[in-house]
Amino acid sequence: QCKFIFPDNLLGISWVDSSWIPILNNGSVLDYFSERSNPFYDRTCNNEVVKMQRMTLDHLNQMVGVEYILLHAQEPILFIIRKQQRQSPTQVMPLADYYIIAGVIYQAPDLGSVINSRVLTAVHGIQSAFEEAMSYCRYHPSKGYWWHFKDQEEREKTKPKAKKKEEPSSIFQRQRVDALLLDLRQKFPPRFVQQKPGEKPIPVDQIKKEPEPAPEAVKTEEKETVKNAQSAGAKGPPEKRMRLQ
Repeated sequence: QCKFIFPDNLLGISWVDSSWIPILNNGSVLDYFSERSNPFYDRTCNNEVVKMQRMTLDHLNQMVGVEYILLHAQEPILFIIRKQQRQSPTQVMPLADYYIIAGVIYQAPDLGSVINSRVLTAVHGIQSAFEEAMSYCRYHPSKGYWWHFKDQEEREKTKPKAKKKEEPSSIFQRQRVDALLLDLRQKFPPRFVQQKPGEKPIPVDQIKKEPEPAPEAVKTEEKETVKNAQSAGAKGPPEKRMRLQ
């Protein structure tokens, strides 16, 4: 059974034959790996030559070419097989490593693939962070740049609004307002007047105006008040009499 994820890349595939899992051991794992349906196995290797000529695996040391060896075994779960290029009985060059876990064969990634994968993951994370940060950025010609986060709106909704304290008006403001109101009153005099609170407004025409005193009468009254004040000041206060007991 072979599961293909990326057909052009052996790092993305795995292979397993469930009939071999109960009998996997150090002696049978290379035979399991050399199955014809295994995509990781190269049929032109020296192992295939030794198998066809019914020789032991010790003869691999006397040959030159590609071969597979059992590098590590931890029965019955883990087996590591190495593919290597033999140049002489004492000189080999590793080509690839394969690990078998619970009967499933995978190719171990090389250092370049690991670095490439980690760099792509880091770049993707950084790019996603920049895109998310730019989505919260706002600009206006009058305000400039600022940040607008989603949780900021929720905080502003739940946050109780503080009442602004009313600042007392200055003397200049009060005088100016009084002058403007007086000017408006002169330009547009009121047509109705409410003499007492709760009463209906009365037209200004219906209010009875008290007759103004003649100017001569006002002058005589002022003269009389002045004479009375002067006479009181000349006589002085009345003397106190002693009481007889």
